[in-house]
Amino acid sequence: MPEQLVLEDLATGLVNRMTERGLRLATAESTVGGLIGYAVTSVPGASKVFAGGITAYSNAPKRELLHVPMETMEQYGSVSGATVEAMANGALEAFGVDVAVAESGLASPTANHERTGGLYYIGVVADGHQRVERYEFEGDRTDTMREAATVALWLITDYLDSLDA
Repeated sequence: MPEQLVLEDLATGLVNRMTERGLRLATAESTVGGLIGYAVTSVPGASKVFAGGITAYSNAPKRELLHVPMETMEQYGSVSGATVEAMANGALEAFGVDVAVAESGLASPTANHERTGGLYYIGVVADGHQRVERYEFEGDRTDTMREAATVALWLITDYLDSLDA
């Protein structure tokens, strides 16, 4: 399964590079249900990098654990760039880490044509860095979840690349 190899390769590279820099990571996951943290912790030595994660599948943990303002979710929705940015900042604060990644999306089709299945917002925050992107993935529920987790790891890798530039 090539997608799995990409996910594993990204996780391995990320753990190695963050270990070299002494950086710590946390996740705030919604739709992927912990898949990002799973990929990272599957790498030997991940404990040097991974502080932990919060799987906030419903809105209550987004508000209560990640401190996403209710106004943000009411104005933009739980699947939005603003919510994902707030989730990532909440994880950064909750775990006291250097880098946090967050995602929220719709893994399966919905009745709303403006918010189709495969729609995700994925973001990374770190000191002086905030990046949130919108993605639309094709495939079934599992496919879109794996794609979202892969992109999350890629965004962290891209952030690490920017430190080397």
